[in-house]
Amino acid sequence: MLQVENLNVYYGVIHALHDVSLAVGAGEIVTLIGSNGAGKSTTLLTLSGLLQPTSGNVRFEDKDLLSLLPHQRVTRGLVQVPEGRRVFSTLTVAENLDLGSYTRRDKAQVKQDLEEVYALFPRLRERRGQQAGTLSGGEQQMLAVGRAMMSRPRLLLLDEPSLGLAPLLVKEIFNVVKRIRDQGVTVLLVEQNAHMSLAIADRAYVLETGRVVMSGPAQEIARDPRVKEAYLGT
Repeated sequence: MLQVENLNVYYGVIHALHDVSLAVGAGEIVTLIGSNGAGKSTTLLTLSGLLQPTSGNVRFEDKDLLSLLPHQRVTRGLVQVPEGRRVFSTLTVAENLDLGSYTRRDKAQVKQDLEEVYALFPRLRERRGQQAGTLSGGEQQMLAVGRAMMSRPRLLLLDEPSLGLAPLLVKEIFNVVKRIRDQGVTVLLVEQNAHMSLAIADRAYVLETGRVVMSGPAQEIARDPRVKEAYLGT
């Protein structure tokens, strides 16, 4: 579904991504793990079109992605849930979800998708008239994921969904990620919680200082002594 080849990205003079190559197959959960500053979020921002690479190729469903503007990528089915949730705090839950469907014209299907989001996150239905800024951190994360789902993603880019959440909510969010994949949505997951992300992923890539240093089936990566020492604390 997604093929990234030799991606190079700079922040000014800082070389943030060095020849990053990765692939995501349809129906997979693929995770990128690494420490702060490794290039994980930079990779997602580049795929979303919010950063421009200096070189490299990206193909999504066998079509060039880099020539498309960010909103065109959303229309094609590549949708990102940003780090930090970025909900519209003065708008209600329902209004945030409505904005997720902004690019769509299939209104009948939009109504059905809204019901599916409420089924996925019953708390959002309970709080649909509430301002998003008054929600808890976990509820805001649910809203950010729900808003992305209203765009009908084929590939969902998830950036640090568990950041700042209590352990019970972290478990709930990862269960939701699995349910989203079971509904037919492919997931590329950036996550510092390597334990949880490797437990649900099919494959994994390890980024260090902007380079892919390891890749393979998630269970194999989780058993690698270097990964255990660096990211799993074992």
